[in-house]
Amino acid sequence: MGRLIYSGFTSLDGYVTDAAGNFEWAPLGEDALSLINVRESRIGTYLFGRRVYETMAVWDTPEVIPDGTAAMMNYVPIWRAADKIVYSRTLQAPTTARTRLERTFDPGAVRALKADAPRDLAVGGATLASQAIRAGLVDEFHQLVAPVIAGGGMRYLPPDVEVQLELVDERRFDHGLVYLQYRTTH
Repeated sequence: MGRLIYSGFTSLDGYVTDAAGNFEWAPLGEDALSLINVRESRIGTYLFGRRVYETMAVWDTPEVIPDGTAAMMNYVPIWRAADKIVYSRTLQAPTTARTRLERTFDPGAVRALKADAPRDLAVGGATLASQAIRAGLVDEFHQLVAPVIAGGGMRYLPPDVEVQLELVDERRFDHGLVYLQYRTTH
């Protein structure tokens, strides 16, 4: 059985983007990128909304990434090896390999996918993650917190949801970044 993991790069006040849609608050050093790669290498399937999928699809063509560091490029085979499911009513067709399109998010189908998965799954994007959190599907939360207060934008977590968690890992990185890993206790 696979776990469903929700990862996010957030501001200290819990936003994944600011009011203008920006999310590049602090540089990710090689040490933080290396941790991300280790965590992501355990993922067998990504669940994405359209916007996050379109942002992540660049990993199919890494040669277009300017100034890609070694740790950044180490993510390419991780991306390519994983299956991807995109939930969108507007996307015409996926543009990346190993990708299928679903028109609606079905918690029962995701529960079955988790039960049959030999590897972990990851949900990408706050909107889709909110649906998975509300359905009680998320098993772990991996949060990389930047030392900035965004003051508004898209929240990492949905409002009015209570989930009991236990801290299982924490790390500090250059530039004031802090990594937190929580597991649900349900």
